[in-house]
Amino acid sequence: MDRIAIISDIHSNMPALEAVLADIKERGIKRIICLGDLVGKGANPKEVVDIIRNTCETVVKGNWDYLVAEVADGETMKWNNIRLDEEQIDFLKNLPLYIEFYISGKLVRMCHAAPNDVFLRIRSNCTVEEKSVLFNPPKNGAKECDVLIYGDIHVAYIQNFNQKTLINVGSVGVPLQVSQASYAILEGKLDERTEAPISFTLVRVPYDVEKAVRDAKEAKVPNFEKYSHELNYGQVYRP
Repeated sequence: MDRIAIISDIHSNMPALEAVLADIKERGIKRIICLGDLVGKGANPKEVVDIIRNTCETVVKGNWDYLVAEVADGETMKWNNIRLDEEQIDFLKNLPLYIEFYISGKLVRMCHAAPNDVFLRIRSNCTVEEKSVLFNPPKNGAKECDVLIYGDIHVAYIQNFNQKTLINVGSVGVPLQVSQASYAILEGKLDERTEAPISFTLVRVPYDVEKAVRDAKEAKVPNFEKYSHELNYGQVYRP
């Protein structure tokens, strides 16, 4: 059986990323896919981009990656942009919007928010009809996928409906629900088009939240109060 670790939404949080990568290594998993949002919010955009480039076999583009590398018109976006070198910015600009492959007879498609839209937000409490759009073919000639795996909303869950499986891997760097980094493991027979056993596992990893908050404060990241609240409480900041 092949095993793939799927991470997303690191948001420049080095302590969380290091803890997750250590857990993946301890499990003996060699293949890692990243579903975007490498940068933004935390203290270490430059370091996180380099680690992801060197560790993950595939990376897709997130909304923050797009905004930091291609727009950079807000305080937080500019703060991140000026800390990246030209090669890192080009890397973020050229990330694909989605990837797909077969595993254990299932067509799996992975993206940040939606295969053709980094800003489409499908939350865990959306209706089945709203969620079903994620399975649509992203281009002419493509198929509906059997499994859609995404990030963006920072809330990990698995749901089955209409013979489909929808998975959100949660967030490494700014997890909601619980103040522990989140990622997923996909296990099956890679490139196999005949049905075979397949499994999906959501993993929570404790990490040094206090260090992440301290690093952000020392780096004087924009919107520090909001970021600190989200890390400490696993909740969206509502002043």
